[in-house]
Formats: sequence, structure tokens, C-alpha cells
Amino acid sequence: MLSIRHLKTYFRIPAGVSRAVDGVSLDIGPGEVMGVVGESGCGKSVMALSILGLLPRPPAFFAGGEILFHNQDLLKLPPDALRQVRGNQISMIFQEPMTALNPVFTVGDQLMEAFRAHRNLARSEALERSIEMLAKVGVPAPERRVREYPYQLSGGMRQRVMIAMALACRPVLLLADEPTTALDVSIQAQILELMMELKSELNTAILLITHDLSVVAEITRRVAVMYTGKIMEEAPTLDLFDAPLHPYTRGLLTSIPRADASFEIESLTEIKGVVPSVVALPPGCHFEPRCPEAIDICGAQAPALEEARPGHRVACWRAAHA
Repeated sequence: MLSIRHLKTYFRIPAGVSRAVDGVSLDIGPGEVMGVVGESGCGKSVMALSILGLLPRPPAFFAGGEILFHNQDLLKLPPDALRQVRGNQISMIFQEPMTALNPVFTVGDQLMEAFRAHRNLARSEALERSIEMLAKVGVPAPERRVREYPYQLSGGMRQRVMIAMALACRPVLLLADEPTTALDVSIQAQILELMMELKSELNTAILLITHDLSVVAEITRRVAVMYTGKIMEEAPTLDLFDAPLHPYTRGLLTSIPRADASFEIESLTEIKGVVPSVVALPPGCHFEPRCPEAIDICGAQAPALEEARPGHRVACWRAAHA
């Protein structure tokens, strides 16, 4: 359904050219739930914003690649045609609902906009559909909430409003950018359960962008690990957790807090070093300066993302030679 091919999304900044997304290739099938994980700044959100054409140009520009949605390259669509896709066939749950929602419009006004823009509904019918959507995502007293402003809602309620807006037109693909960030654990569980229920009901594919590996393990079927704008590893979720091939993936998994038999937190394992600047990336594998398993070729030549096992791709010289 969606096929990203060698996408390169760069930014021109005073320090040079920032290679935020640097040659990413991904495929997402109908009804699939795929996770994208990695440290902050690795390019996850920029990739999602590239799909919907929401990056300001300039400073952003596409240096190569294509984003095929039902065999149509979104990067080549004129603005009017892309607006017909955005919010209609492909929707997005943004990272921070308080900043994503407009504070000077009511929840109902913002929900109705999707129905009026993409379904040509009259205001009264759009309002009725908006109340239905709020009820569907578990917002209590939707007839009252639809007339309230974002600041009057809790963080969990605002996130439910964002999900209602994203699913208003029954999209075939949902981009969920950190949908549970800044929510307490009980609300996180409710939001994830809600997303999976709606996914089952509408058969919507979900691209889940997160740094929370526990969320990935719970709801995704496949996961890609990003680092400095590149995919380091991609595999079925169980395969990735059981037998990761890339040293960076293993570093992420071992850095998860764990409790021993007495319920005391074990000492954390850190990934040594710092993430390099995307305007001054090292030659060869970008992870080589931090990698405890690097060999000579790692610092000289970047490995390609290749299939090491059926359905399991990795960009690592040592994994390729294993």
C-alpha cells in the first residue's frame, strides 16, 4: 500500500546540510502495524512528515527517492492533490496534542473541518459526525466536549480528540507519532487499546513512531530501527527482540530497565558515546564510533541494508560476515 524507496529528506541550515532522512526504504501493507524506533533526532518524525508533505520547503528539500502510495508518488503530487490525500486516505496523530490542536478553536470546529473538507458535509451533519467520533474514541459527554477548547481537556482527552480527527474519514493509513508520549501508564494502555480496536474495525494500517520498545513489543508485527537517518535493522517484532543482529539494536534492548527476582532495578547498560551531528556524520557506518563490535571496514564503507534471514534485514558488516 505504501512503499518508501531510498527517501532522502535534507535540511539546509547555517551549519551545512542536515541529512535527517538518508536513503530510507520501507513497505507497509494493508492493515499492518509497523513500528519505527530509535533515539530522539534519528529521523523518525521527519520521515512521517515527509509522507504527508508537511515539511516547510525551504529549509527542507528532497534529495532523492520516492514515496509510492497506491503506486502514486506523493512527492510529485501538486499541493491540491496532496491535500485530498492528507487527512482523508492518510492521517497522522501528532506527537504533542496541546500544540497540534489549535487553542482558539473548539474541539468540534477542528473535528468538523475534516468532514467538511473531505466529505462535503453541511455544518449540522459534520457536527453530528464529530460527536459520534468523540464517542467512538471514548470521550465522555461528547455533546458537551465538542463545544470545549483544548485547554479544557486533560492530556488523555486531547490525545483521544487527535485520534478522532485522524480517523474521521476512515483513512487506510495512520501515522502515529509518539501517540502515548507524556501520558501516564493507565492512559497509555487505553490509547493503545483504542488504536488497535479501531484498526481492527477499519482495517487501517498503522505506522507507529516511538522510542518506547515496550509499546512496540505489545502491538506491532514488524519493526524498523533507525539511527542518524538510516534504517539499521528491520525484522518481525518477535524476531528482532529474540535475536537482534545489529549492535545498535542490541544496545537499545539492553538499555531497557529490568528488575531482578527481588524486584530491584538492575544497573542499566548504556550505549557509549553520543549520537553524531547529522551535518558531520562519520564515514562508513554511522554507528562505528560507538560500536563495541566494529571491524576495520566499518569505518571506511557504509554497509547496505540487506536480508540476513528471511524477512530480517540488517545494515552491518559483522552480521553480514557472521
